[in-house]
Amino acid sequence: MQSNPELDRMRASIDNLDTAIICLLAERFKITQQVGRLKREEGLAPADPEREVQQIARLRQLAIQTDLDPEFAEKLLNFIVAEVVRHHEAIAEE
Repeated sequence: MQSNPELDRMRASIDNLDTAIICLLAERFKITQQVGRLKREEGLAPADPEREVQQIARLRQLAIQTDLDPEFAEKLLNFIVAEVVRHHEAIAEE
């Protein structure tokens, strides 16, 4: 298959963005691990449903402002939060 310079340029941009997304997620999870340890020390519950509702509303609005499907943004955040809560539960059991 013949190379298309425009397609190659776009794919390289996607690859760079994917790298940034993974690095940002890694940093986010490092911080949420710290939150989990602090919650354990303070005797707080692993999940914070009120904060989750606030975050979903905030990120849905941000998605709308940036022309991203807010349903997708909410699904992504729910997936991330579920993983964070799972980590917090494991930390609480340590």
